[in-house]
Amino acid sequence: MKILVTGGYGFIGSNFIRYFLSRYPGHSIINLDKLTYAGNPHNLDGILEGPNYQFVRGDIADPLVLSSIFEEKIDGVIHFAAESHVDRSIKDATEFIRTNVLGTYQLLKFSKHHKVGRFLHISTDEVYGELGDKGAFTEDSPIQPNSPYAASKASADMIVKSFFRTHRLPVIITRCSNNYGPYQFPEKLIPLMISQAIRKLPLPVYGDGRNVRDWIYVLDHCKALAQVFFEGKEGEVYNIGGDGERTNLQVVYEILDYLKKPRSLITFVKDRPGHDFRYAMDYTKIKNSLGWSPEVSFEEGIRKTIDWYLENHRWWESILAGTYQRV
Repeated sequence: MKILVTGGYGFIGSNFIRYFLSRYPGHSIINLDKLTYAGNPHNLDGILEGPNYQFVRGDIADPLVLSSIFEEKIDGVIHFAAESHVDRSIKDATEFIRTNVLGTYQLLKFSKHHKVGRFLHISTDEVYGELGDKGAFTEDSPIQPNSPYAASKASADMIVKSFFRTHRLPVIITRCSNNYGPYQFPEKLIPLMISQAIRKLPLPVYGDGRNVRDWIYVLDHCKALAQVFFEGKEGEVYNIGGDGERTNLQVVYEILDYLKKPRSLITFVKDRPGHDFRYAMDYTKIKNSLGWSPEVSFEEGIRKTIDWYLENHRWWESILAGTYQRV
């Protein structure tokens, strides 16, 4: 099976390609990535081009790029490519609309025309909006995005669903909680806090730090995606959660404590506009129908992640040298 993976040099995409090629060596991957600021070729160091892997640099919103790729027989699409940072979307949502909405539409159009056998769209828990103190999002929860980023992903979800209902394109949507692990771009919460703490620099925390997120180790997410791709039911949505609910402040405390750094490094900063209070995912559906559950606890995963950043200074320091931004 030949699979087109979009955004394969990003954080989750690169972890997925590493996992997939090791777990399913009989299949091949074409990695289509525009190599924007968060796409890093070093994320796939050691993965050599050959019969099972090919890289194409290009924009998912560019029909000429897609036309050349789909000339080959593409059996499946796994769509990671997206602009994903909320703060950037608040400053200017133009690229979020272009990539996340128009780019997704172009992929769907070419997949329909070339009769692709499976289209897996990777979405986010942020399309659901926010929760109160209790409960969790299910696949039937209303779509109520609150940031331009979340709105662009929700729009993409709706277009994907429309291609199933209207054109019978065999699509599946997954919505996952917050990922963390190796190769995550340092502007995101956990790698930013790790890199700041290692260098004994202030750790900027929005508001009072009490916003709650459900965290999942990226390899658990990759395993779920592969299982959904091969075994999931067409037209369905699957929530993927990590059983890792923490306030942002709790996450920062665990990082500082593991690194034996003082909590006095924490600096509270003005809260993000429209900052959702809490997300939590009910993954009962994927557990009952496909037998998937997260395997890595947050306590284990955060230690593994910190150790990776300690062992890979060159990777994140080279990024921060030119692109450091606060979460």
